[in-house]
Amino acid sequence: MYLYKKLNLNTKMGEVISLVGGGGKTTTLYTLANELKEIGHKVLVTTTTAIYSPEGGYDYYFLKDLENDYNPIEGSITVLGSRIKNGKLLGLSLDKMADIIDRKLFDFILIEADGAKGKPIKAPASYEPVVPEKTCKTIGIIGLDALDKRIEDIAHRPEIFIRITDKQLTDRVDEDAIIRCVLHEKGLFKGAYGERVLILNKAFNDGLILRGNRIREKLYQEGFKGSILVTNIKSKQIY
Repeated sequence: MYLYKKLNLNTKMGEVISLVGGGGKTTTLYTLANELKEIGHKVLVTTTTAIYSPEGGYDYYFLKDLENDYNPIEGSITVLGSRIKNGKLLGLSLDKMADIIDRKLFDFILIEADGAKGKPIKAPASYEPVVPEKTCKTIGIIGLDALDKRIEDIAHRPEIFIRITDKQLTDRVDEDAIIRCVLHEKGLFKGAYGERVLILNKAFNDGLILRGNRIREKLYQEGFKGSILVTNIKSKQIY
């Protein structure tokens, strides 16, 4: 499985990619970064919010800004954030992100654009996500392991989630709730720029693969515009 191929990335021109949602967002971010590194690209990993500071797996690491004469080598991953607080790499402002993009030092810029506190599904707050306007693709991620779990236990910002899905806190996440979260204007793709790609991740078994495929089919029937992948990113499977 090569995720970058399934995403139809422009490997000649490069792209700015923002990731939102939950269910394996950071794992997806670094999986994609490493694939692009392996084929010789200069990759920047950064955030407009906050992500756990990586302990390894990168070639260069900067805080606040890149060095004035910085020129990454081919086949490398650079990590950039504003500062570290409580073990997390805090994000860049949109102005700083725009400046980094305009400098054209990198082939691919991968941005984690919101947080989910480790939950597989979420609804964004009024100030989320923080997606740069020059984003080429917005990847929204939902963990299928949220299915059949109580919303109040499994969703990040459950009070917003029930509002956009017309559910109750004590209801369990079903296929309908996921579909509504994806399609609602204040749902998963709120504030998205560029092409939309939905990743239904954590398809750990045949049952979840089947349900993921069913959600994909229903979303297309409901008019979703974009690509939909059913995946288990950790085991490098795309269905």
